[in-house]
Amino acid sequence: MVFSFFKKQAQKMPERQMAKPRPLQPEVASPKPAEAEADLPAVALPDLEFTSAAAPAGARTTAISTPATIDEASVRTDINFSVEDFDADFTESSVMGIDVEHGGDAIQSDIEHVVVLFANGQDAAARSLLESFVQSYPGTEGKRFWFLLFDLLQANGDRAAFDKLSADFVEACEMSPPPWRAEVPTLVKKNPGEKLFVLQGVLTEEGAQPVAELAGLAAQKIAVRVDCGKLVGCDDEVAGELAELLSKARRSGVALTLTDIDPFIERLNERMVAGDASHSKSWLLLLELLQRHGSQEAFEERAVDYAVTFELSPPSWENVAGAVVKSVLSMPPQDGAHYLSGDLKHCRFDDLITLLETEEQPVLDFSGVRRMDFFSAGQLVNRIAPFKAAGKDVVIRSPNHLIAELMAVVGLNKQARIIVPKS
Repeated sequence: MVFSFFKKQAQKMPERQMAKPRPLQPEVASPKPAEAEADLPAVALPDLEFTSAAAPAGARTTAISTPATIDEASVRTDINFSVEDFDADFTESSVMGIDVEHGGDAIQSDIEHVVVLFANGQDAAARSLLESFVQSYPGTEGKRFWFLLFDLLQANGDRAAFDKLSADFVEACEMSPPPWRAEVPTLVKKNPGEKLFVLQGVLTEEGAQPVAELAGLAAQKIAVRVDCGKLVGCDDEVAGELAELLSKARRSGVALTLTDIDPFIERLNERMVAGDASHSKSWLLLLELLQRHGSQEAFEERAVDYAVTFELSPPSWENVAGAVVKSVLSMPPQDGAHYLSGDLKHCRFDDLITLLETEEQPVLDFSGVRRMDFFSAGQLVNRIAPFKAAGKDVVIRSPNHLIAELMAVVGLNKQARIIVPKS
């Protein structure tokens, strides 16, 4: 893929001169060829020049071929969901079809550049380019850029800029803008009799009563949802207690679910420095949290650091059914869809295998997903492709335009039907 940072104004392309091959050179004596090649005439080929484009900065490569164009036929809407008014709320993604008769190649190159920047967390650069592109592509030709910019402002919570863009959109495209969407509460699977529990502040050995209470509930095999949104940190002793508690609960299948834990994991991860053996119990807590909420790649990287630091064999990655994985959050009974939420980073989607194997028509709802990185998009292709090849129909519902375009870049639209909300 080739990404251009600066958009040139449309202009007539100069007529290219036909390349003329150089005259064939006289045959030159050469060593005797192999017997299989003895009857082949010696031909001098004309000089040809090839160029290759580097991958965009920051993009992580995957074992996936990126299509130059998108197969519009691979994204259909003839699907019957259990919700009667589904067709009134969702439609075939307009971003999946590329009009090659109107500068499609240039538009697609710019689209790909923007969505990869956003996937890598480079929002300011993506926004700057989009603000330029909505001016460079006039009228309805540039609607894809408008919708991308709307979704970027929505993802960043910039309501004032969103409203200003809406007025500009009406004037430029002569149609109603998409509405600002109120934040949708995260949908989570509720277990019968589940208790709510809060861990907050900095937990120390002197104030570790909440951890003891949590351990008591787990010992009684009571389902608990632990809110960690206000958990700032903990000392090594409490870290050891939490690590042991979470490990036992995970292996015994006790429904102990941690919510809003990612900020705490990031702070803990930054504290653990390879070679510093002063926080052994905090290392164990970090590895347990990565086992539950991180990717296997991130877990194994830190496990190696643990082994180097303590000269001990680290814990091994375990595929445990009771582990809580952050991607698939629920399967509400009203429509049977599997909901994903938040920022999907370094996800391998191991938890989707059972779903894809057992559901006749799996539906993945992305309405709560703010961002998905390039690596995760590629891994989702790898997960779904074998089931697509076996004839299974997989539906990805309600990604925002930035995510939908990224899915097209990695070829996910050839493995699943992608449906976005009507704008």
